[in-house]
Amino acid sequence: MEIILDALGKACPTPVIMAKKEIESGNRLFGIKVDNEIAYSNLKELATNRGYHAEAKADGGHFLVVFEAQEQDTCSYCAEAAQIIAQKPTAGWAVFVNKPTIGHGSDELGGNLIKMFFYTLAQSDDLPKYVLFMNSGVKLTAMDEYEEVAGHLKALSDKGCKLLVCGTCLNYFGLADQVKVGTVSNMLDITDKLKEVAKVITV
Repeated sequence: MEIILDALGKACPTPVIMAKKEIESGNRLFGIKVDNEIAYSNLKELATNRGYHAEAKADGGHFLVVFEAQEQDTCSYCAEAAQIIAQKPTAGWAVFVNKPTIGHGSDELGGNLIKMFFYTLAQSDDLPKYVLFMNSGVKLTAMDEYEEVAGHLKALSDKGCKLLVCGTCLNYFGLADQVKVGTVSNMLDITDKLKEVAKVITV
């Protein structure tokens, strides 16, 4: 393998962006070194979304994630092209959550409001395409004290709403191994989802 990228010690989403550049430049086989499982998980998701196979190999306490492009037949390419053509440039809406409460003034009131917000949202027929969690908002997906909210989020997920949780934020609060609902994600994916939809509501 000629191309091996060094992303050791680099914070999310830098490893994903590095790998994305290699994919977009047409490289069909390359490796990238990372030093944590969340980075590997994010790279594996990128590989799957871009038609690559990703395999992690132990490399002294670190991971060497090998990307290899998968062969696609003509029909697969046609189906993918048809799907892209059928998609609208912007569609749907998203909820951006950057704290475990709504509003300012009283955290107790704000905590009750966010419970009511997600309960009401889960009962609605007009669901967001994404709910995106960053900063202390990730606590809603992981901490026991927000178990009621996590239940409403699970109901949203079951109805097809995609929940993305910032992996860097989980690490910062020591919650990486406590996530109860949602997919651990990264800044690149979350930014892409914000740009994809027609409307974003911040709570």
